[in-house]
Amino acid sequence: MAYYSIFPEKDTTLYSHPDRKDLNTGGDEILELVEEKATTGNIMYPSRILIQFKNTDIKDVIESKLGGKSVSASLKLFSTEHKNLNSDNTIEAFPLSQSWAEGDEKWSSNDPTASNGASWRYRTEDTSSAWVTSSFGSGATGSFINQAGGGTWFTGSAFRAENAFQSSPDDLDLDLDVTTIVQKFSASYYQSATYPNGLSNYGFIIKRPFNTESDIFNAGELQYFSSNTHTVYPPKLTFKWDDSSYTLPSGATTLSSGDIFLSLHNNKATFQRKSKQRFRLTTRKRFPDRTFVTSSNYLDTQYLPSTSYYSVRDAGTDEVIIPFDTAFTKLSADSEGMYFDLYMEGFQPERFYKIMFRSDNNDGIQIFDEDYFFKIVR
Repeated sequence: MAYYSIFPEKDTTLYSHPDRKDLNTGGDEILELVEEKATTGNIMYPSRILIQFKNTDIKDVIESKLGGKSVSASLKLFSTEHKNLNSDNTIEAFPLSQSWAEGDEKWSSNDPTASNGASWRYRTEDTSSAWVTSSFGSGATGSFINQAGGGTWFTGSAFRAENAFQSSPDDLDLDLDVTTIVQKFSASYYQSATYPNGLSNYGFIIKRPFNTESDIFNAGELQYFSSNTHTVYPPKLTFKWDDSSYTLPSGATTLSSGDIFLSLHNNKATFQRKSKQRFRLTTRKRFPDRTFVTSSNYLDTQYLPSTSYYSVRDAGTDEVIIPFDTAFTKLSADSEGMYFDLYMEGFQPERFYKIMFRSDNNDGIQIFDEDYFFKIVR
């Protein structure tokens, strides 16, 4: 599989407003970037998001699944409700330079100062664990407006991921390329974990740029599903690499045009979450050419062009889990036909998924949707 997703071990929102500076929201179903106005004066108090993925999960992908291949990594948060956005928006992410505790309090808590985990002022419930606001250490920094705290992070171009977007698109999900940051995380397993060659994994801070946080204009509300969501949209860190191998046997038939029929060979339909599965395709013309031979045309192994891809969608919501990616979801080919691999652990369990195919050939782009489904079980 060329797409593999892992899910957060913890996430929370930090609020700088004076009424919520000590509030922990680690149990909330929503993560948000908002700017709250002060009771008096033109002062805006921003919020920031913290999110962290397990060291063991990152290490497993880097060491056990990539096979030495180059990898791309993206951090994705799914939008739920956005309000009053500017026409142009920028969100940035940095690797955190201090540890923190998630906690399980919520915004709706009767006590707005409740904190059994990270808040704007503190990393944990312990009031002696204030976020550093000076003498940050090598390569690290922090910033705040009117309210000390708000996290600390490593800075510099190699440690910054950015998502710039307009408020008008239909898709307002947050998608950040964090490849260089994750490579620094994984470097800690092979060499020094100190800046700048490697970083201890304390997760990411997601925020608006400082000039947006510090102005007196409200940039609107950005809300995303957290890891506590009861939907199919938790945040995820997705690794992408090219695992395809396209080697045709001598004399193989390639179907580059016409009415093509695809079917999945031996699709079990139900798979254990810890498994890795190879899906094989039977590929042929829907209406074989009429020839005078002693064997069946249906027994001839035929192939799609090398510019052919797979995609996976959630069967219940039609959410694209793995897109048709011309760099990372290529179909493979060997003497037995076309195939692709999936690590089932990269999907959420107890859900049904649908597989689709695409072939870029002499007729243009052909999409194959034959209603092939499978389910992941625990």
